Formats: sequence, C-alpha cells, structure tokens
Amino acid sequence: MRKESNRDSSSSDGGPLEPVTFEVPEMDCPSCAEKITKSVTSLSGIQTVEPRVMSGVVSVTYDPGRTNQAAITDRIEAAGYTVRSNEELDSASFSVPGMDCPSCARKVTSSVERLSGIRTVEPEVTSGTVHVEYESSETSPEQIQKRIEVAGYSVATRQNERTDTFDVPGMDCASCAGRIDNALEGRDGVLTFDTQPTTGTVTVSYDPDRLPQQAIIEVIEGAGYPVEGTRTEGADEGGARPRDDPSAVWRSTRAVKVYTGGLFLALGLAVEFLIPALDVTLVSAVGQEFVLAELLYLIGIVAGGERIIRNGYYSARNVSLDIDLLMSLGILGAVAASLLFGEPLYFEGGTLAVLFSVAQLMERYSMGQARSSLTELMELAPETATVRRDDGEVTLHVDDIAIGDVVTVRPGEKIPMDGEVLDGESAVNQAPITGESVPIDKTTGDDVYAGTINEEGYLEVRVTATAADNTIARIVKLVEDAQREKTEHERFVDRFASYYTPVVVTAAVALVFVQPLVFGATWRTGFVQGLTLLVLACPCAMVISTPVTVVSGVTSAAKNGVLIKSGPDLEAVGGVDVVAIDKTGTLTKGELTVTDVIPLGSAGRDAVLRRAGRVEARSEHPIAEAIVEAADGGVTSDQPVESFESVTGKGVTGVVDGETYYVGKPGLFEELGFDLTHVHVATDGGAAMEGHQCEHGAYLDLVDDAIPRLQQEGKTVVFVGTEDRLDGIIAVADEVRPGARRAIERLHANGIERVVMLTGDNEGTARAIADQVGIDEYRAELLPDDKVAVVEELVEEYDGVAMVGDGINDAPALATATVGIAMGAAGTDTALETADIALMGDDLTKLPYLYGLSGTATSVIQQNIWASLGVKALLAIGVPFGLVNVIVAVVVGDMGMSIGVTANAMRLSRLKPDRFL
Repeated sequence: MRKESNRDSSSSDGGPLEPVTFEVPEMDCPSCAEKITKSVTSLSGIQTVEPRVMSGVVSVTYDPGRTNQAAITDRIEAAGYTVRSNEELDSASFSVPGMDCPSCARKVTSSVERLSGIRTVEPEVTSGTVHVEYESSETSPEQIQKRIEVAGYSVATRQNERTDTFDVPGMDCASCAGRIDNALEGRDGVLTFDTQPTTGTVTVSYDPDRLPQQAIIEVIEGAGYPVEGTRTEGADEGGARPRDDPSAVWRSTRAVKVYTGGLFLALGLAVEFLIPALDVTLVSAVGQEFVLAELLYLIGIVAGGERIIRNGYYSARNVSLDIDLLMSLGILGAVAASLLFGEPLYFEGGTLAVLFSVAQLMERYSMGQARSSLTELMELAPETATVRRDDGEVTLHVDDIAIGDVVTVRPGEKIPMDGEVLDGESAVNQAPITGESVPIDKTTGDDVYAGTINEEGYLEVRVTATAADNTIARIVKLVEDAQREKTEHERFVDRFASYYTPVVVTAAVALVFVQPLVFGATWRTGFVQGLTLLVLACPCAMVISTPVTVVSGVTSAAKNGVLIKSGPDLEAVGGVDVVAIDKTGTLTKGELTVTDVIPLGSAGRDAVLRRAGRVEARSEHPIAEAIVEAADGGVTSDQPVESFESVTGKGVTGVVDGETYYVGKPGLFEELGFDLTHVHVATDGGAAMEGHQCEHGAYLDLVDDAIPRLQQEGKTVVFVGTEDRLDGIIAVADEVRPGARRAIERLHANGIERVVMLTGDNEGTARAIADQVGIDEYRAELLPDDKVAVVEELVEEYDGVAMVGDGINDAPALATATVGIAMGAAGTDTALETADIALMGDDLTKLPYLYGLSGTATSVIQQNIWASLGVKALLAIGVPFGLVNVIVAVVVGDMGMSIGVTANAMRLSRLKPDRFL
C-alpha cells in the first residue's frame, strides 16, 4: 500500500483524514471493484473508497481515529483479494514531446516495462507525458528515462522539475567547480547539475517539492562561493511560461528533411516524364544500373524516410508491431523488391516515405493544437509576484513564495497566489477559476485565487497556499490526470486495435502473393497493393479519437468553471437519468435571510426587529445572524444585554433596557403561558392583537393558518415578545439561488427524467422549495445516512444517477452515486478530492452545460471511432481492385483521418454554457 502525503479533509472530530492506496492486482473487473468497495465501506471511519480497475489499486480516505490501514487491508482480503505490499512503491512522470501517437505510446510502454520493479506505465499522448509507478529498491527515474530514450524518444523534463542558473563569480577554476560538484552530488532533490568556471555559472535541475531554490543557494554558498543572482530556465521578464508553438513542427529538422525528400521526388518525376533525355544511366552497383530518376527517388527515400526507418529500428528492438516498423518494412521492401526482381519501385517507396512523414508531422501539429488547450490553463497564473518585505517590495518566482508571505496586486494585474485579502478592496474577475462572468467584490478577509484578475483596486494578499498546491495548480493537475483512466469507448478501441493491426498486416502480406499466384497479376501489382494495405493497418486515428476528445472536453469544462476528474466521469454524465440534489447550500444559498416581519399589537416592524436583534446579537445561531443583519445597523454586539441565556432547542432570552425579552419558537411562548390559538393576523397584510375574539372572520388564526402558510413557503417562524405580550413574528428563509428553476427546466428539456431534492428540513419547507424551483420529487427530514440510502435506492432503479451537493457534508452520498458533483468547490480541497466533478462556482446553470457537454463529447467520440473505421474499411475494400493507391491510403486513411478526428474533437473547446440554457 502507498500512503499519500496530502491531507485535505477533516474527520468527524476535526482531525485530518488519511488517504492511502492499496495495490490489489487481482481486482481486474467492475464486479471485483464493487465487492471490495462494499467490504471496505462496512468499516466505520471510511470516508471514500475509489477502486481503479485499470491500474489494480484501491484508494481509501479514512478517519485514523476510528480505523486503520491494517483493518482496511483485512476487509479487502475478506472480500477474497490479496493486497500486495508496496511500501517502496514510488512514482515519476516524464515529459516526452515526441510521443504524439498511440504507436509511440505503445513503444515507450513496451520499453519501460522491460525494467524490473515497474508496476504501471501510463502514457498520455495528448499531453506528451509518461507516468510510471515503480519499486524504488529495484529501479530509478534515471533508469526509466534511459528506457524511454532506448525506445527512440527524448525526455525533455520530468514533472516537478525546474532548472535554475546561479551566478557564482567566485567559481573561476576547475578546482572551485569540483568543490561545488561535491556539495551538490547526491543531494536529495537535485536531478542534474552543470558547473561552468569559464562563465561563473552553475545550472541545476531539481525537484522544487523536495528541494527549494534557497536550499541550493545555501549548498553552493556552504562550499564557499557566494551566489549573486539566479535565473529560471524559460522564464521571461513578464514571468510567463514558455508556450510551445504547434506550427514550429513545420520548421523542424525533420520537416526540412521531408521537404528535401519531396523535392527530389518531384525532380525524379520531372526527369522521368518531362525530360526523358536526361534519364540516363549514371551508376552501376549491386548488379543494377541506376538511371538519374531512380537515383533522385532513392535520395528522396533517404531524406524523407530516415526518421521512419530509425523509429522502425527502435520498434524492432522493442519487439513492437507498430506503424513505424510496418512503414519501415514497406519502404525497405520497395527498395529490396526493386533490386531483387528488377521491377523499379523506388518512386512508390519514396512516395510512402515522404507522405507518411508529412502525415506524422501533421499528426504532431494536430496534437500540438490539442495540447495548447492544456498550456492555456497552465498560463492562467503569473510566474512572478511582488512580495512585501520590511524594507520594501521584491519580485520573486512564485515557487519561492511561502505561506504567510504578503503579495501586492495592483489594478489590472493577475493575482499570483491563493490567499486572503489583508488590506484593500476591489472587484475580482474569477472567470478563469469559477466561470463567473461578473466580477466579485473582495474586501478584507475574503479569499482570492491565483490566476484571477484584479479589476480595480489595490490589494494586499496573505498567501494561504504554495504555488504547487494552489487552486489553479490542482485544477491543471486534475485536468492532466483526467485522461489516465480510460473510458469504455477507449477500452473498446484498444481491444479492437489489438486484433485489427495483425489482421490487416496478415491480409497485406497475403495480398502480395494472392494477386500474382491466384489472379495472375504482376508481382509489382501485388507488392504495391500489399504496401497500400499495410498503410491502412495503422489504427492511430481510431485509437487517438477518444483521448483527444476527453482532453478537449475536460479542458473546455475547466475554462468554464467545471472540473471533470476523468474521462469516464465525462462520459457517465451523459448517461444520467436522475439527478439527486441537496437543498441547503446547493439549490439554496445556504444563508438565512429575514423575509417577513409581522408586528402584533402596538409594536412597529422596526421595533420588532430591533428588539429581537438586540437579544440575538449575543447568539451565534444562523437564524440570529439573519435577524441581526436585517436590523439594518440598529443593533451592535456591544449594546448591553443583561442575563442573556440560550434555551436549548427553543430560543434565547435577555434583558434589554430593563425588560426581559424572549425570541424563539412557538413552543417557547407556549411554555410562558401564551394561548397562541387566540392570536390573529389581519387578512389585508397588516397585523392586530384581538384578545380572545376568535369568531372574527376578518382575521386568520395564527397557529392554524398564518404559521402554516409561512412554513409552506419554506420559512422558519420566530416569535418576539415578553412574558406577558407578543410583539411580533419574524419569518426567516434560505433563499433559492438565482437560476435554480431555469437549471431544473433545462435539465428536464435535455432528457433528465427526474430531479429529486434531498433535505434535512421539514416537510413544509421541502415542499415549498420543490414547488418554487420545479422539483419532481423531494425527500424531507433526512439524516446524512438517509441521503446515502436514497441515492442507493435510485441507483438500483435507474441506470445513471448524479448526486449534487457541497462535496463535504454530502461526501458519502456523492460517492454512492454514479457521478458525484460538488458545487462551490473553488478553494475547497475536500470537494475537489471527493467529487467526480466539481462546479467551481455556485452557478446551478452549469449543470445543463455539463450534461450537454457530456452528450456532445460522447457523440464526438462515436463519430470519430466509426468514421475512422468506416473510411479505412472502404479504402481496404478498394485496394485489391486497384481503386486505392498508396497516396490515397496515406493522405485519406492515415493523415486525413488523424486530422479529422482531432479537428472534430477540438469542437468541444468552443462549447459555451449559454448554448445549453
């Protein structure tokens, strides 16, 4: 099992919840996962259980005060599964920009898995990243990097790697450099270093999570050499992160070689068909005579196909039957057939080399476009910040800013760190985080997030999270990780591709012999048609169709304030039939406000509020806060209230200006001797005290009519008075969020069958809110465990159930649903961890957008899969009849489909919430 380092939640007693991961290799199906989940959740103290079948691990969050890891292990084993001990299991992530297709990913995976101690290898084509879990006692990140390079791919950086250059003028000889080398050698967190005495610089690549920049400075200065300056690799003056330009692929060395190859092919064609007089024999070798056109074709093969053949060599070394190996065999086969059979196929070989290289460049460009959406998220937060110090202000890299530091933010600047406003007032545009279109007013004590924009005023912000752990960093990390868990469509494609390629390769080889031996065609025809079919054996477009769609959809959602944690979650939302939604804090604002004040007798409205507010100012109850706020400044906590007392469950009492007042439930006044059935409220909206005149038809009975009417509207009734008179009643309610009714209407319009509201409130309040927002069904007076039971009931009845809550109090119910959606998750670690999907703001209208995005994404995935399959099938059928040549196979079947599925997937990035409202 692996213990996680982050503790984001709190246990019931206020202590931290402990996350831990168990490796369960035998858990290889959804049924296994369900069995383990039920067994573990039977333990008390379990917060969440997340089995991941694809990686064979179970992640559990638990309360260490109520259970422990040994007990959890016992429950997993009681379900019939063995927990593998992995105390030394570690992980590393590598940036591999050249890994831009499924074939590349398989090659890297195959190479890395040859190392002993490797547990999992998870390549992400869309981000060019490889995640590896390994046993640190058997291998290391350096060895893993070598295996990636053996597969033919360069490792740019490891995640969490930073490279800084330190100016050390005193290091001016080899001996000085040696002392610094010795000081840095073996230092935990240092990945690589390079000392240059001639320039007086030390360049260090390191993991800032394990070793801060200041620690490296101390190491160098500890060797006796002062550091006079630092520079971070890739940081410009504005602090922006370097952004890869997808179009740079067309200016790369490989692109130049491909252009050269294409030029020589064109020259060869010109010589062969337009200037045949020049097409004379120039060279005799290996028993063959080569005319000028053939030599030009051969140069085109070498220039255009060098990278393909090189990659094919690495594929052969790793015993990987991928497209690079197939194309290499095709190109070399064309040359070999020309030499052996005397049938010149140099042009066909050159055409294959150049066109397939163009296809790979185009694929890399398309993938770069997809990756740029992730880069945009990373660029939201600035890389430097202005930090206030005793002696003034300094500009620091955000990685070097600590919790508790104070950063200053001027109008128009991006807020660099998560924090709390220490001084100043401003409107802050939170759209990059929450998707809210209207700037939010911020003042002292309010939370702000890195990447949001300070619109107007000057702010001083006390930092509450490091750059590596702020809200935007967690969003980026979760978006990058969203593609690691494969969707059902992706697993289907992987299974299909594992059969597709061998079958098509076999058919291609068979075609080479069947055409001449059975149908009497020439060997040249058989070979060319086999070569064409070989091109169609590449399943890249089909394999990449799902992950590129997931990345596009998840990134688009993140930009609009919706955080989707995995591809399966994105897919699952579209299959939801029922939405269960918590009332308090979700459908409603979760903040009580005074809605009605009904004076009784001679007291006026303001007097009733003021008297109640004076007493309630000493209470911390939410109802008290609402009444005090409604008193509109007429009440302050320092106004004298004598003999204040809280009557548990009923109300409060206190002496104000020499008179004892009571504020509370009707039951409190019944205990004082009041007969509430003889109190009346005028039907014209006014109020009167009519003594015992119950027969007056012009008045409503307070107990039987007025109070129930208010309660039916979802309001809580509070009485205000003394021991011998009632001054009035105050109604308090939790206001429904703006847009709640519209959101429910759109969910119904988009195909949701039922929306069920869950609440702990009474029947009357629940009915009132349900009627107000258009809820189909409500369940009232529920305890937290009851909510879980209701969700379980819905899951059994329907195929897909979404639970929407705050992500904290509703965590068990969220975990029980098919999809758990937490609302208002910005800055809430627990919500980000426990929910499958998080709405970063409090906007319920994001629910229809989420549902629509999921449906569109699923549709795009299906379009991509079946389009790529259909096109390749049609082309394959046309090959034996001579209707499809190599050029068509490459341009349409390979390059065209790769571009097509990527472009189709990128449509999701243009979807906006307004479209679904």
